[in-house]
Amino acid sequence: MLPSYLLSLREGIEAALIVGILLGAVRQIRRPELASAVWFGALSASLLSILTAVLLTIFGLEMEGPAEEIFEGFTMLIAAGLLTWMIFWMSRQARSLKSNLEAEIHQASQIGRRAIFFVAFIAVLREGIELALFLTASVFISNSLQTMVGAFLGLGTAILLGWSIFASTIRLDLRRFFQVTGILLILFAAGLFAHGVHEFTEVGWIPAIIEHVWDMNSLISKESIPGQLLGALFGYNPTPSLAELIAYIAYFAAIGIGLQWSGQRYGKETTVKA
Repeated sequence: MLPSYLLSLREGIEAALIVGILLGAVRQIRRPELASAVWFGALSASLLSILTAVLLTIFGLEMEGPAEEIFEGFTMLIAAGLLTWMIFWMSRQARSLKSNLEAEIHQASQIGRRAIFFVAFIAVLREGIELALFLTASVFISNSLQTMVGAFLGLGTAILLGWSIFASTIRLDLRRFFQVTGILLILFAAGLFAHGVHEFTEVGWIPAIIEHVWDMNSLISKESIPGQLLGALFGYNPTPSLAELIAYIAYFAAIGIGLQWSGQRYGKETTVKA
């Protein structure tokens, strides 16, 4: 439940910020009649995202045998990839997100309501489809009920926080919020990546190299509550294969190098502009 809550909270906050920025831009250009197009675009994208999550989950749960393991493996890897991309994207674009969206609204307002609708629809749909894939992957490592409860609680919290931010009743340090959740999501993505490799070793697509590097069932079993929580959050496996362990370590090494390179590149760009 906690992974789906965290994912839904972060994606919900991002969607709320996007909608708030778009509504603010509409007010800024003094076209309040276009606000309904923003809401309609955001609502349509949300409904399409929910439908995508339901269809993906049903499709995956109906599979059996090797087909199920292959589908789960690909879902885990795609979700881990999108999660990683989202972390990098937010670290790069968060500084200019507001100005970019406002510029899009200014351009779209000259075309009409349909253009405003598509700006809101595409912006929110990106967050929604990402969340749909994450929740589908979360179902495979926990269960449908826990995932749905966590998702609804996360989205509910995001709505309350989003409303509070724009109503100026509270001040949320968004930079710190995205930093903390980014660290947790990196751990979650690493678990998804390793779990995807595990599914492919079960099918025989990836060699296990060593079947069980260690056995920690006597300390924390997979069926225990701590084991289930660690498994859902970080992909904990008490008996990992060497291939899973390599995948887990390789993911952290890759994202560490990527974040360092991204930070250095942004620093150079800032220096050049200055």
